[in-house]
Parts: sequence; structure tokens; C-alpha cells
Amino acid sequence: MTTLVRRAVALCALAASSVALAACGATEPGQTPRPAPSAPSATASGAAPDRAPTLAPGPAGLTPVFEHGPRAAGRTIALTFDADMTADQGPRAAAGERFDNPGLIATLRKLDVPATVFMTGRWAEEYPDAARSIGEDPRFEIANHSYSHYAYTDDCYGLPSVSEDRMRADVERAYAAFEKAGVPDAMPYFRFPGGCYDEAALKALRATGVTAVQWDVVSGDAFATDAGAVARQVLDGARPGSVVVMHCTRSAAPVTEEAVRTIVPALRKQGYRFVKVSELIGAANGRR
Repeated sequence: MTTLVRRAVALCALAASSVALAACGATEPGQTPRPAPSAPSATASGAAPDRAPTLAPGPAGLTPVFEHGPRAAGRTIALTFDADMTADQGPRAAAGERFDNPGLIATLRKLDVPATVFMTGRWAEEYPDAARSIGEDPRFEIANHSYSHYAYTDDCYGLPSVSEDRMRADVERAYAAFEKAGVPDAMPYFRFPGGCYDEAALKALRATGVTAVQWDVVSGDAFATDAGAVARQVLDGARPGSVVVMHCTRSAAPVTEEAVRTIVPALRKQGYRFVKVSELIGAANGRR
């Protein structure tokens, strides 16, 4: 068993986003913990698999980590969007700051692009109608990005951290927030805030049954002002099976929608087909 299994591959812009979006309040669960679901999820065609595909546990039963799909399984690619919001940002939202991005979701629908949204529980609490609408749309799937964006290691770009004995409760609190918002069938996938994790974090989450989902293409959309530069970064990094990390938080990623309007037709012209993360994981399991 390795003594440290850590990925922190976000570029400086993503790190800055994590710091800015992570001045969290306490992460006490406040709800009865429940295990992460292994729920059915509708595909873009409307069909629903019997169970959401997950990866087998790692060595010693550690939470498995997924970074990209098979490179030789066709030109598929997954766009993922982190819906970040922290526990203490309610007053900023009340004052008019937008942590959601309805224009981005509308553009994905208009372009008929499947996507996976990694949502914090706090975002679902602030925007329950939007969370439910995304979850009910067969183009999309919602996965877990923690309750209030605390880091799961002590040295993650200056983020406050959640203690090891609270990590499982933090994940479960986010699922409870999804359920309260009426989100159907949230996926058994988890993205570590800041992309930081170690063996202790993987051990702490193994009882939840989640697959940890990272990425292999960083869009650089956090706090970016040049949509063209974001689009070029994605287009330059895309490979078959890639998982692209972007954001669904307008105040912190204001040009993401514009970049998507360039990225999608360009990748389709190259022969790529957009899929949700669940399809890439299914392919990695030999499931077609």
C-alpha cells in the first residue's frame, strides 16, 4: 500500500478559486448520516441503467479514484462543472452575488450536451429549484463536492480543512442537502475540494461507497476573463476519455458559458461525443 496517494493538479486559477470559495463555517452534519447512494441515473437518451457504475475499491478497500476514461474506447469526453458555495456565503448571495449560473445550464441544454455537476450541499440549499431542475434533466447528473468546500488534507492551497473524523459526515451532509432540495438520484461520485486528497481521506470515505472523480484537463476558467483562452486550454488538452473540470459559479467563473459555446462545436467537429462521467466509468468497467 502506498503511504501517500495524493492528487492536487489544479492550476493556479483553480487554486485561487478554491481559496476564494472556501471560507466555510462549521461542517457539523446536523442531519442523520446516510450512506452515499448507488442510484440509477438516466442517460442522455432517456434510458436508465440498473445501477450507477462505480469503480472497485482500491488496495485495502480504499476509496477508488477515477481520472479519465479509456483512451481507446472511442472519442468520448466528459465536461464536469463544480458548483461551489461555502457555508458562510449566504449573506453574499442575499446581497446579489451569483454562485449559480443559469445561463451556462441553458447553453448546455441548447447545445444538447450531457454533463456532470459536482455540487456542494450549500449550493443546493441556496438554489434548490436549480439543483432539482438539473437533477431532473436526463442530460445531466449531480455528484457530490462536499457540503461546504473544506479541504480533505491540511495543505490544500490555503483552504480550511475538515478533520479526518468528520470527512464522512461532510459527504453525507451534502447528500442530505440534495435530498432536501428534491434532487433525484444523486450519483455516488465525489470530487475533493481543491482536488487534494491523501490515503487518510480515501480511508475515511470508503464506508460511503463513493468513487472519487478527479480530472485530466483543467480548463482554467476560475476567475478567467478571456473565454478564448479557456476554450484553447480545453481544446489543447482534450483526449479520448478526458474529464474536463470547469465551474458552475458565475461570480468565480464568469466566462465559462462563453467558452463552452466555443468548446462544444470545436470538439464535435473533431469527432468527440459528450458523455456524463457515469458513462466513462461504465466504459472503464468494460460496460458499454
